[in-house]
Amino acid sequence: MMGGAARRRSHRINDEVLAHGARPGADADPAAAREVDVVVVGGGQAGLATGFYLRRAGLVPGHDFVIVDAADRPGGAWPRTWDGLRLFSPATFSSLPGWMMPSWDDATRGFPPRDHVVDYLTHYEERYDLQVLRPHRVTSVRRADTDPHGRLVVEADDLTLAARSVVSATGTWERPFWPSHPGMGDFTGRQLHAADYRVPEEFAGQSVVVVGGGNSAAQILAEVSRVATATWVTTRQPRFLADDVDGRVLFATARARIKALEEGRDHAGVAGLGDIVMVASVKDARDRGVLRAEPMFSRLTADGVTWADGETRRCDAVIWCTGFRPALRHLHPLRLRTSEGRIPVGGESGTQALEEPRLHLVGYGDWTGPASSTLAGVGASAKSTASTVAALVG
Repeated sequence: MMGGAARRRSHRINDEVLAHGARPGADADPAAAREVDVVVVGGGQAGLATGFYLRRAGLVPGHDFVIVDAADRPGGAWPRTWDGLRLFSPATFSSLPGWMMPSWDDATRGFPPRDHVVDYLTHYEERYDLQVLRPHRVTSVRRADTDPHGRLVVEADDLTLAARSVVSATGTWERPFWPSHPGMGDFTGRQLHAADYRVPEEFAGQSVVVVGGGNSAAQILAEVSRVATATWVTTRQPRFLADDVDGRVLFATARARIKALEEGRDHAGVAGLGDIVMVASVKDARDRGVLRAEPMFSRLTADGVTWADGETRRCDAVIWCTGFRPALRHLHPLRLRTSEGRIPVGGESGTQALEEPRLHLVGYGDWTGPASSTLAGVGASAKSTASTVAALVG
């Protein structure tokens, strides 16, 4: 950890960044922007892991690199998830580099809950004095000029920085995916995405349809079905892991499959195991007989859903547990995204934008590194990224 003098120096430097990087208008003059070697966009698990390795490479937080985060508190997306969310693996296997997540009594209390993760990330940020600037929502990353070795201008709502390298670590939570399904506009009840779900009590006594075949859908169904009449619909039959298989096995299998693909081989991998981890609440739902999925309905009606065979069911709410997409809108000025919504990456780090080597992307899923969207998996991508970035700005 940094000593008191170094910590005070970082605080002073961050104050200086805020003072000199503040901008009064919407269009910043690059020449007036505060210069810094590296800007990390996002202060969640991917941004913190990258900051840890940049610090280890000798870069000073708040001086050589700055982490900018849109949230008003630490923890990334975790504080905004639903109250009953739990990890799929033990605390000891859900840690960022450098400091293990404090133990949790998994045997008697199940896997760690959301708030345990938030506390861990909060203390992780403090432990390594990463000097996260918040709340500052980055709205744009653009080239300062045509010089390929020049700086990238990072613009937030009230802050402008000019960086030699930018690491985008904004995750996916802020871009929930809503499918386009017939009748969505006709339904007069409540529709919400899993990103907006918080507690089951708000659906007490209602009839609720939960859409999706993943872990979020299974956990939310398990909660809601205790206070409401719940129907689970999926586009294919959900696949459940064995009771004694958790995130540790999924992570190891995913890494093995990525390695096999890189070597021109393939095997069943995660697909051969299943999708849904049997955490305590999901096991309970199974024991209560509610963990039964029905085929996807054909359309929504004014007061419910209907299937192709004519069956209808009234409902008060539909919860769409349909996943997320990479939150990359701030990178739009660079015009790097493909029609699939991703930015091609590679290089030694595996995270470097192929058409803009000053940009790296960390933590968006397997396309930016095996299991890189997870607490346990993001470290490898963060380490390789920090090594490349440190060499670039060194």
